[in-house]
Parts: sequence; structure tokens; C-alpha cells
Amino acid sequence: MKKVLDNIDEETGKKYSAYNSIYSVDIESRIKNIFWGLFFVLIFILFVPWTQNINTSGIVTTQFQEQRPQQINSIIPGKIIKWWVKEGDFVQKGDTIVELADTKDDYLDPRLIERTNDQLIAKKQKVEFYDNKITNIKGQIVAIEEGFKLKEAAIRNKIQQLERKILIDSAELAAANVDLQVGTNQYNRAGKMLNDGIISLVDYERRTQSFNKAKAGFQEKQQKFLNTKQDVLIARIDLNTLKQDVNDKLFKLKGDIANSNTEKSSVIAEVAKNENELSNYRIRGSQKWLLAPQTGQIIKAKKAGINEIVKEGEMIVEIVPNSFLYAVELFVKPMDLALINKGQDVRLQFDGYPAIVFSGWPNSSYGTFAGKISAIETNRNENGQFRVLIIPDKKEKNWPSNLKIGTGAQGFALLNDVPIWYELWRQLNGFPPDFYTIEVKGKDIKANEKK
Repeated sequence: MKKVLDNIDEETGKKYSAYNSIYSVDIESRIKNIFWGLFFVLIFILFVPWTQNINTSGIVTTQFQEQRPQQINSIIPGKIIKWWVKEGDFVQKGDTIVELADTKDDYLDPRLIERTNDQLIAKKQKVEFYDNKITNIKGQIVAIEEGFKLKEAAIRNKIQQLERKILIDSAELAAANVDLQVGTNQYNRAGKMLNDGIISLVDYERRTQSFNKAKAGFQEKQQKFLNTKQDVLIARIDLNTLKQDVNDKLFKLKGDIANSNTEKSSVIAEVAKNENELSNYRIRGSQKWLLAPQTGQIIKAKKAGINEIVKEGEMIVEIVPNSFLYAVELFVKPMDLALINKGQDVRLQFDGYPAIVFSGWPNSSYGTFAGKISAIETNRNENGQFRVLIIPDKKEKNWPSNLKIGTGAQGFALLNDVPIWYELWRQLNGFPPDFYTIEVKGKDIKANEKK
């Protein structure tokens, strides 16, 4: 009985196998070895390098504004007459997309441009009329001035002649005065001599006649002298009158020139206004055909059918350019903004492209693509984050060639390399990632420094 309890066969002296299977009292345990193995593996993993990163999401876009999807808006209000393309069609730059008809009353006249051009021609002819009128008036002014010079010269010559005549008349008056004095003296002596009986009455009468004749001659010369002086005065008055008349005529003609210039300026302003209106009408007429601004694909048609009314500036379709340079816009939280810098490396994962991502080991990831930070906006976006633009890293493999605008993307901005234990300790304590330096033009700069 004792041997049975000890699990020993009495005949063979061996322990029962069933007992060995159930009880492992004498078997050495391997748990301790497994525990120590896991412990050393964990210690090893804690010292494995880990790349700190900022994980964020964004979408595929382009590097330049003109390469992004663009709205094609109606410049004029109108109604749709004909569609020349449909959604999904590829168009070349300058191709007609849709034809519109103007709906404003001011532009419904089919002969609007022709009538406006006729008005413009008439007003230009009116400008020419005023030019001719001004030229004629200037000709009249020249003629009046030339005529005035001739008449002035004639009057001045007449004045000079009269002034010389005054000198002659003055000399004759002086001679007549001498004759009168002589005659007066002879007349007085003759009267005395007649009283004394020296001369006869006939001699006295003869001398009296000579006296009267000298007196009449003197009066005649005196009157002639006075008349000549009066003629000079009249000639001077005529000259002043001529000047006044000429000045009045010139003033009136110059006033006509000023009025004509005013009217001409007014008509020139109307001509410029008509030319502006004519140019606007022609340009507005060309806006009835909505053209493709660049080569691309037509999408998002907002209007359908015929005779639909579109408002001024309303979007009709959207065009996606065929050729563009890829970029990704990511949105970074404000607390992470200080850790990124222009030129920093970023790993990207695109929607629709399978990838195995180890965010802490970018070199071990599969299906990710390399990029560099091209621009960092300094103003917060509507979602409360800051926009960062990523461009392809030309040193790495190219991004997929069939990416579409708006495709989702996941980005990992790579920071400093630290051990895993340090990263765990940092995250447990809520500390920010470590700063790191990148070399730019031979100089090391900190990643959190702003350019």
C-alpha cells in the first residue's frame, strides 16, 4: 500500500506515468526564465530610438493659387441660351462653356452698339464744327487786327499832316498879324493926317481899305489855324474811336472763342463718355460667352437646362486644372506651432494608398511619402488651427501621379530622436517634444525659431 501511494509499481519499481502527467512536483518551472526574458526585452525596447512627431491631418492641394479648382462666375446677369459642355468634360483654354443672353433693359436693343457708334460719330463731327468755328473766329481776329493797323497808320499820317499844316497856318497867322499891325498903324496915322489936312480923303479911304483887308486876312488866317487844330483833335478822337471799336470786336470774338472752347470741351466729354459706353457694350457683348480660363475638367455645374436665370457674379461651373504641382495643407494645433519650421521633414500618408505606419520609426514605415514644410501661416484658421503647406521632397520618391485635389492626407512632422523610455516619461508628465536643429545654409537653427 505504501508503494502505491508513492506511485511505484511493485513489479517494475517504476513510477506510474499518469501520476507524472497529473503532478509536476518534481518538474523545474520555466516561468522565471520567461519573466526574465520579457524583462530584458522590455528594457531593450525602452532604449530603442524613437522619433518624436506631430501627427495631424489635411488634404491634397496645389502650390500655386491658379492651379487650384476655380469657380467660373457669370459677369453679367442673364439667362442660359445654350450649354457647350457637360460635367466631366475636359476643355482647353478659351473654349466656350455656356452662352448667355442679357436680361437688362438697357442692353436688349440688338442695334445698341450701332446706335451708340452713330451718336459717337455725330458728336465727333460736332467737335470738328467747333474747331472750324474757332479757326474762323481767329481768322476774323487777325483780319480785324490787320485792318486796324492800316487804319491807325492812315489816321496817324493824317494827324502828322495836320500838325505840319498847323505850323504853316501858324506862320501865315503870324504874317497876317504883322500886316494887321502895320495896317492899324497906317490907318491911325491916316486919320490923324486927314484931320491935319495933310492927305486927302481918297488916300485916307485907300488906307482904310488896306487896314480892313489886313484885318480880314488876319481873321481868315486865325480861323484857318483854329480849324486845323480842330482837325487834329478830331483825328485823334477818330483814332481812339477806332481803337475802341476794334477792342470791342476783338473782345466779342475772343468771348465767342471761349464759349466755343467750353462747348467743345463739353462735347469732348460726351465723346469720351460715348466711347466708354461703346467699349463697355462691346465687352459686355463678349461676356455673353463664358470661356474656360485654363485647360481642365468641368465639374459642379450649378445651373441646368435652358432659360435659367443667373445673377451677376453667380457661380455657374467649377474647373479643375489639368496640370499642377502637388502640395498638402495640414492643420497644426497652436501648442505644436512652435515646434515646426520651414524646411522641416514631414512623412505623409494619402487616402486610398495602403501604408503601414510606425510614427516613431519613419524609416520602417511602408507606403508613406516624404515632404518638406514650404510655408507656415501666421494667422489662425477658422477651425482654430494654423495652416501649414507641404511640398514634395525631391530627394525622395515621387508622390503618386494620380492624386486628386481634395484627397485626404495624414502628416507626421518629424522632431527629435529620443529613447522610448524618454518619450513615455515625457507623455506621462505632459511635457512638450524636444527641440531639434536642422542645418540651413551651413548654420544650425532651432526648429522652434521663426524665420
